[in-house]
Amino acid sequence: MAPKTRAEKLFSAAVLRRSFELQEPRYQEGFRFVYEGVLRDLGLEAAEVEAYLTAHRDEVEQAIRRRGGS
Repeated sequence: MAPKTRAEKLFSAAVLRRSFELQEPRYQEGFRFVYEGVLRDLGLEAAEVEAYLTAHRDEVEQAIRRRGGS
């Protein structure tokens, strides 16, 4: 598998973050653990993902709907 581009990494992290935001609050602690690991593995900072999500929210929401997440 080819390495992901920075944009692909940001998109993936934004989808993960938004998917968890749409879940029940009881999953927040688990999300934080998973999300921090994903950011570390992808070499991203939370602020970068937040900025990407702000700029690309519609695309991220569409991806979640296609996947059946909300």
